[in-house]
Amino acid sequence: MTLLESITGPEDLKRLDATLLPRLAGEVREFLVDAVSKTGGHLGSNLGAVELTIALHRVFDSPRDRILFDTGHQAYVHKLLTGRHDFSALKRRGGISGYPSQAESEHDVIENSHASTALSYADGIAKAFQLRGESERAVVAVVGDGALTGGMCWEALNNIAGAKDRPVIIVVNDNGRSYSPTIGGLASHLADLRVTQGYEHALDLIKRTVPRAPVVGHVAYEALHGIKKGIKDVLQPQAMFEDLGMKYVGPIDGHDAEAVEHALRKARSFGRPVIVHAITRKGQGYEPALADDEDHMHGAGAFDPATGKAPAKPGAAPGWTKVFGDEMVAIGAERPDVVAITAAMLYPVGLAPFAEAYPDRMYDVGIAEQHAATSAAGLALGGMHPVFAVYATFLNRAFDQVLMDVALHRLPVTFALDRSGVTGDDGASHNGMWDLSLLSLVPGMRIAVPRDGARLRELLRECVAIEDGPSAIRYPKGSVAADVEAVDKAGEMDVLARHAGANGTRVLLVVAGALAGTALAAAELVAAQGIGVTVVDPRWVKPLDPALVELAADHTLVAVVEDNGRTGGVGDAVARELRDHAVDVPVRTYGIEQEFLDHASRAQILADLGLTPQDLAREITAATARIAGHGNASAAAEHHAEAATD
Repeated sequence: MTLLESITGPEDLKRLDATLLPRLAGEVREFLVDAVSKTGGHLGSNLGAVELTIALHRVFDSPRDRILFDTGHQAYVHKLLTGRHDFSALKRRGGISGYPSQAESEHDVIENSHASTALSYADGIAKAFQLRGESERAVVAVVGDGALTGGMCWEALNNIAGAKDRPVIIVVNDNGRSYSPTIGGLASHLADLRVTQGYEHALDLIKRTVPRAPVVGHVAYEALHGIKKGIKDVLQPQAMFEDLGMKYVGPIDGHDAEAVEHALRKARSFGRPVIVHAITRKGQGYEPALADDEDHMHGAGAFDPATGKAPAKPGAAPGWTKVFGDEMVAIGAERPDVVAITAAMLYPVGLAPFAEAYPDRMYDVGIAEQHAATSAAGLALGGMHPVFAVYATFLNRAFDQVLMDVALHRLPVTFALDRSGVTGDDGASHNGMWDLSLLSLVPGMRIAVPRDGARLRELLRECVAIEDGPSAIRYPKGSVAADVEAVDKAGEMDVLARHAGANGTRVLLVVAGALAGTALAAAELVAAQGIGVTVVDPRWVKPLDPALVELAADHTLVAVVEDNGRTGGVGDAVARELRDHAVDVPVRTYGIEQEFLDHASRAQILADLGLTPQDLAREITAATARIAGHGNASAAAEHHAEAATD
């Protein structure tokens, strides 16, 4: 039995002799590389947090003490040390989540994968413990240096530091990176903190890494040269935290389990808010991860553990993100006023080529979506056209800024919403199923939903051509399907198919976005029952094309298919438009139920939601039959759909 196999919970870890901890850390890393190579997952961040997590569970008594991870993708080691050794279905249906999960273990406190939230949770839990008289229970927040670029962290710190008798232990897991290198003034400050532990070692590290960081890199590098030359009148960098009234411990070597353990015990004994600053390396212990300059194998797919390389996929279609990124480069060459913004996700949202081509027009603001939106507003006020590329789920965090800072001033800002709709394996927090519902509330907002790569390029150009208000364009995760060409136009909408009917009923099938192929296949099944079907892609779902109203009036039923929550989405907008124009045609919406979805593949979740050709055909035909009074049509359609599945 290996040491890791003998650890079924924190108590086993506490009984382990300290001299065996390096061996345990090695076994954990071997396990992680082997497991993630088969399933994919967050590798680099977990390799860097091994000794830190071991020390946490030796010092604190989880679950009585509450240990929170910000963000949760660095919690794989925590899962292993709390008895979860089966990673065979990591991030897959029936397997463990890629984030902490209350359903999995009492040791998982929050299911967060939206960064910069843990300190606020910790503040609230500490207040609750104080009110309940449970002063012996510790609250520990493990926060990455990238998460500290988010404004919520500093709002929480203001409260935490103000309560000298309410201890919260903040462990800064500082590897100099979020996805990409952490940037901004805070990154520079943390770099200064690292220097206090050894000028020569730190200077060598900064020489290799800091100059690559945008904006502050060369400034920080020159400052470090000044320290090397003997300038001693530099303020002690930890003073910033201590001025807040917080004790500061560090920086310490985050890969020395005994040193981290000693620091954590010291921090616990203070009885007041304290920061423990641990320096780690993302990808530690696995050379391919360390050598990956892009993100140290942050979010790896399946790979060969011997080399770290993913298997070749001959003939694979390009992803939606790549199509967006390539088109941004082309637009940038034609439009010097177009600038790009990312919130610490330069590579994941496809803007690295734009940054390489136009470095002066690329802004990485850190994990700060609210700031990104309002900074974009400022850029627009200054005469530029900003494109803020962000995962759809993360735009939720900046809704007020979109509404009151961008839209209120009718500013030309384009929001490019990557990973919209069902994303699947990252679980509830990553599904981009809220953006259409939220953005539909915003006056003057225009929303484009491309069905394929050609429409993504086309509609992105239409977005950046808008000068009198904001726009958004949303597209899903994964490969782009083959282009679907229109057979006709209805106003500015694309007509994708027309099927003549034999029984006098006609369905207008409105499909928004990448489910166009699914809708077209469903239309064929419905048409096989003698029902006429017209399939249209509105291209722009806000505002809707006036031609939709006239077209709907000529049909028996309007069916809307969308990859968004059913409440407040495209279907609701279509129904409202018809009501406003006194068009009394029933509307049925087929989209995502308003519930948090468990992790599974996109295909599995879409099937669960009934967003397959067979399920849609069955539902649409049955609805048409009820309206028209032809009860037998439903049974016939169901039989046809089931036959098509075989």
